[in-house]
Amino acid sequence: MAQVPQTFFDALAVRTWCGRALRALGQAREEIDAINVYPVADGDTGTNLYLTVESAAAAVEAVFDGHAAGHGGPAGPSLADALGAMAHGALIGARGNSGTILAQLLRGMAQVLAADGGTPHTDGPGLGLALRQAADSARQAVAHPVEGTILTVASAAADAAAGAEGDCGKVARAAYEGARAALAATPGQLAVLGRAGVVDAGGRGLVAVLGALLETFTGETQGSAPLNTHTRVEAPPSEGEHTRVAAGEAVACHDGPQDGGPAFEVIYLLEAGDEAVARLRDRLDALGDSLVVVGGDGLWNVHVHVDDAGAAVEAGVEAGRPYRIRITHFGLGDVHTTRGERPPAERAQRAVVAVVPGEGLAGLYTEAGATAVLARPGEPPASGELVQAVRRAHAREVVLLPNDAELRHTAAAAAEQARAEGVRVALIPTRSAVQGIAALAVHEPDRRFDEDVVAMTSAAGATRYAEVTVAEHRSWTSAGICQAGDVLGLIDGDVAVIGSEVTETARTVLDRMLSAGGELVTLVLGDEAPGDIAERLEARVRESYLAVDTVVYRGGRQGALLLIGVE
Repeated sequence: MAQVPQTFFDALAVRTWCGRALRALGQAREEIDAINVYPVADGDTGTNLYLTVESAAAAVEAVFDGHAAGHGGPAGPSLADALGAMAHGALIGARGNSGTILAQLLRGMAQVLAADGGTPHTDGPGLGLALRQAADSARQAVAHPVEGTILTVASAAADAAAGAEGDCGKVARAAYEGARAALAATPGQLAVLGRAGVVDAGGRGLVAVLGALLETFTGETQGSAPLNTHTRVEAPPSEGEHTRVAAGEAVACHDGPQDGGPAFEVIYLLEAGDEAVARLRDRLDALGDSLVVVGGDGLWNVHVHVDDAGAAVEAGVEAGRPYRIRITHFGLGDVHTTRGERPPAERAQRAVVAVVPGEGLAGLYTEAGATAVLARPGEPPASGELVQAVRRAHAREVVLLPNDAELRHTAAAAAEQARAEGVRVALIPTRSAVQGIAALAVHEPDRRFDEDVVAMTSAAGATRYAEVTVAEHRSWTSAGICQAGDVLGLIDGDVAVIGSEVTETARTVLDRMLSAGGELVTLVLGDEAPGDIAERLEARVRESYLAVDTVVYRGGRQGALLLIGVE
């Protein structure tokens, strides 16, 4: 059913905009990647923007899903809740230089539209103010702003919106047209773009996002017309020639970091205060270039290009607590870049890619030879992140373990994309990390792919799984009504036990699982689990269940207090 065009900003408008922006970037992703020549010709700006918006859209959907499950008010999620989710999702999911700037643009808009502590600005003039705040805050987040980039396009959109009168549709149209005009002018502002005959890739992605905003308020589909990237007067090159120019000629330019620039891109989330971040900016600015630090309220996304990746991470450690650290070497062929001088390494025959909920399990999976994707509590990976992990695995055949029932569709989308890139992918629908451990234990890369997948699937399917966690709010469950603070024991995804004490609840869960038999118990302890819980549960198994072994792992910050597997 088609969405009814919105006339003002509310939670539904936020949801619709995020969905349409994701669709627009998905359609344009490859073409935007092909014109990515600044600040580094690494051919991934479209992908990075898509991943950033995908994370924002997923966070907004989670707010709506939470309300549908009975955790919100009768009128649906509030505008502030939807905007906060959008901004937070974009922040934690931001990728690359342009994706990080886009996250700050969305955050700036959310600050004005939601107007924390004041009257929300939900009409046309309010949208204009939001676009102004977005452009200004994004420019402030970049250490050395450069004209002819996404910053220029954002400023032009805000300028055009400021001169518009009317509802959100009219303001969105003015912003969109202003952004299109600014985008067309970028080759004349940045020499590397002019020589390559392309517009700025990040700016082009922003035009797509603003086109989705216009569509949200008018219902008018913008299509691909405004995304024309060939700006020279002479006949534009074909797509293949265009890609060659973007990936080859632009690298030889001498006015930007493409020639002799830093070797690494470093990105991480950082928990730190404002003063510490101010000092971090100064230190990172001295280490490299393309510095963008966005966020606030104690959580930041840091992006920088450096030669000394270790120093960039150490600076984050001194400022606060960095995590989700991603380091990309611009010279490696397996990170989707065109700066490399060495031919890509030979692909391995087979690899395992697994989503894991904590640092401890990430280390365990990595030691077992898998490529681990860390999923922190409340921060599930997007499909693009799983595709990137498949690429990092650099294998002809990949076994994908989502280890979470909620990631089934995300993992399926990632598998489909990886298959389109020529990788043979088998998705085993593991619903818990303990099922993934069981599958990985029988993995044999030297046997036939189909046989390996069958064995791993059988091992995962033969493993019952459970978790012990604490209820965040009062709700109905399959075991009755629970109150906030109650200890919940979930078996195979359903609440089976409601208790008041962690170890006793875990013992009850374990007894119920072993009543059906078992040979091996796997316990994965979270950081907040009681210190003696493993010892007490191991003793319970020894005393009551003969010939059943127990193995214990430390999961770290994994969300649940305890994960249990019974094979």
